[in-house]
Amino acid sequence: MSRRQPISEIVADPRTSKESRAKLKVVLAARQYAKDSLRLRTKDSFTTYSRLDHDTLVLVVSAAYRDTLKPYTWWFPIVGRVPYKGYFDFDAAKRDAKNLAADGFDVYVRPSDAFSTLGFFNDPLLNTTLKGDSLDLANTVIHELTHNTFYASGQAPFNESFAMFVGARGAAAFFRSRGQEAAAAKLDAQWEDDKLLARFWAKVIKSLDSAYAAHPESREARIAVRDTVYIRARVALVGEIGPQFKTINPRYAERVPLDNASLLARRVYASDLDVFDQVYEKEGRDLKRTIGRVIGLAKSKPKAPFTALRGWTGN
Repeated sequence: MSRRQPISEIVADPRTSKESRAKLKVVLAARQYAKDSLRLRTKDSFTTYSRLDHDTLVLVVSAAYRDTLKPYTWWFPIVGRVPYKGYFDFDAAKRDAKNLAADGFDVYVRPSDAFSTLGFFNDPLLNTTLKGDSLDLANTVIHELTHNTFYASGQAPFNESFAMFVGARGAAAFFRSRGQEAAAAKLDAQWEDDKLLARFWAKVIKSLDSAYAAHPESREARIAVRDTVYIRARVALVGEIGPQFKTINPRYAERVPLDNASLLARRVYASDLDVFDQVYEKEGRDLKRTIGRVIGLAKSKPKAPFTALRGWTGN
C-alpha cells in the first residue's frame, strides 16, 4: 500500500513503455466501465499501481481430507470460514503445507497474482497482475471489484463463482462497448471453457461422494476407491473434455493435479457457474440487473445463496 502511485501519472510519464501504458489504460477504462455500466463499488481501487520486489504476489494453500470431500478451513474476522489461506511469506506457506500433508491431508499450493480487500482499502494494481494481457486485466479488475461490491460471509464458493461470472461477462461487455468484438468473443469462449470444466468437476465430485458412501466401514477402502475415481476422471478429462476446449491448452487435461484438495480448490471458483448464466438469461442478458438480482437473492438466503438462485430460476 505504501508504494502506491497514481496510474494516471504513470500513463503520462514518457518513461513508461508503450505496452505498459496501453495495459494501464485498459485497467482505468475497465474500472470506469464497472462503475458506470455495472454499478460495482469501485471507491478508488485500481486507480493506483504498486510494484513488488518479486513476480509472485501470494501463495494460496488449500487442504482437504483424503477419505471424504471435506475441506480444511480457516476462520477470519468479517469474511468468516474459508477453505484457503494466502501467504505473503512463501516459506511459511511451504512449511504449513508440509505440516498439513504430514497430518494426512491432501494439499494444494498455487500462486495468485491479485486479491481484494473487499472494499476496506483502495486496492492498487500490482505488477504481478500487469503481466497478464488486456483481456486478463479487464477480467481481473471486474472480478475483484465484484468482491468489493458484495461478499457473503462464510460462502467462499458462492463469492468466487459469482466474481468469475461477473468478471467474464463484464469484461466481454466492456470490450464490446469499445467495438473490440474479437476480444469479447475470446472472453466468451474462455467463459464457455470455465463452465465446461465446472460441469466436469461437479460430476467428479458426485462420483467421489457415491464411492465414499459405498465404503463407510474403512478409511483405507475409501482412499483406495477415490484413487480409482481419479484414474477414471483423468481418462475422461483427456479423452472427452480436453478436445472440447476452445481456449485452454489440451495439455492441461494431462497435467492438472487430481486429488481432493485441488478438486475442492477449483470448485471454489467453479461452483454451479451455469446458474449465474440462467439468471442472466432471465434478466434479458442485462448484466447490471443480473448482478443486482444475484445479490438480492443471496441476501435472502445468506446460508444458502445457490439455493436461492436455483429457486428463482426454477432449477
